[in-house]
Amino acid sequence: MHMIRTKEDVAAGLVDLALLDRRLFSVIDKAGPVPLRRLDPGYRGIAGIIVSQMVSRASANAIWGRLEAAAVEITPHHVLNLSDADLRGAGLSRSKAETLRRVAEAIDGNALDLDAVCHMEAEAAIRLLTQIKGVGRWTAEVYLLFCAGHPDVFPAGDVALQNAVAHAFGLVVRPSAAELDQIAATWSPWRGVSARLFWAYYSRAMRSEAAPVMPE
Repeated sequence: MHMIRTKEDVAAGLVDLALLDRRLFSVIDKAGPVPLRRLDPGYRGIAGIIVSQMVSRASANAIWGRLEAAAVEITPHHVLNLSDADLRGAGLSRSKAETLRRVAEAIDGNALDLDAVCHMEAEAAIRLLTQIKGVGRWTAEVYLLFCAGHPDVFPAGDVALQNAVAHAFGLVVRPSAAELDQIAATWSPWRGVSARLFWAYYSRAMRSEAAPVMPE
């Protein structure tokens, strides 16, 4: 399994993807540069993904800044020391605050090793992560993509990816998660690069922020 660690890894994946599916030639051309978008594995990485869900980059950055100021450091220990008022004051919803705590508790209790997760097969890692209430498949897949650099994960439930593929391929109806999962199967073992490609395509060709907006 060739992990995605550098821009050169992304470039190599794009070459292979174009050979796997000729339709991707024009997608690659229209997408422009495809970002690597790597995050350090561990609690800080998954916390950033949780914070960023369903908010703009500006909002994610603002919430992250307030959370970091309150916690001093984004670690399980520091986050578990925050009160409900601290978490609300940072701008976190109740569900996100609870998810951050549950993940921190799992790590603190040695029930979860996020570094070890990065070396697991994708489906096994997703099953392990989604056992934690509040961590859905999308969160697990994005962690594997950007923190582990997994080469063959495609978050088919991501609406931006569904829209991007529909636009690029001229589909009348946006594919469902199950339908997109079938389409993306063609791009294995480089589905992680294809996800980056279609997020880049959406951002450029459709003029909209698409990729998960982890705080900077």
